[in-house]
Amino acid sequence: MADYTFFTNPMSRGQIVRWALHEAGADYETEFVEWQDKQPAFLEANPIGKVPTIVHHHGDHSHVVTEAAAICHYLAEMHPDAGLLPRAHEKADYFRYFFFAAGPVEQAVTANAMGWQVPEERTGMAGFGTYDRAMDTFEQMFSDRDFVCGDRFTMADVYVGSQVDWGLSFGSIPTRPAFEAYAARLRERPAYKKAKAIDMKLIEESQNG
Repeated sequence: MADYTFFTNPMSRGQIVRWALHEAGADYETEFVEWQDKQPAFLEANPIGKVPTIVHHHGDHSHVVTEAAAICHYLAEMHPDAGLLPRAHEKADYFRYFFFAAGPVEQAVTANAMGWQVPEERTGMAGFGTYDRAMDTFEQMFSDRDFVCGDRFTMADVYVGSQVDWGLSFGSIPTRPAFEAYAARLRERPAYKKAKAIDMKLIEESQNG
């Protein structure tokens, strides 16, 4: 048995976690999750039925981890030799960017896609304020660095970078030079290319029946 069982559908945020698994050098097996026919083992692991979900087979017990951001950091912790964890002086940026992408950016993108407009007098109640403010802040955060922690790639770049990569591809975040340059750097990583190729093949196979 592989160290991890990875429940995913390639047309989902599961692409983030597959990239993380490859960056960590993790031993995993994929369980493809159909949208309308979810296997009992998957629903037992994650009753809400969301992908991605991983099950870490650790000694004589197993751990379930859900939520893409949490899975990414968990993998970095479980595979410290991969060098994806932040150093002491990098932790502030690492966690700030990680949680900004998982919180305000995710919320702003979702609200914008749904056509939800936050009334001006209630922007303080929304975790992201407004879509434009969240995107402007996100762009500014990349104005002086190549990666989340400056000049060194960490696991935070898998999650934050996926928000940018997907956002540019699907138009959910604006096309801006800082975002384009960051995404271009990430797309050159061998683990990104390998993981992406696997998911693109799975998508093609599913569409061709």
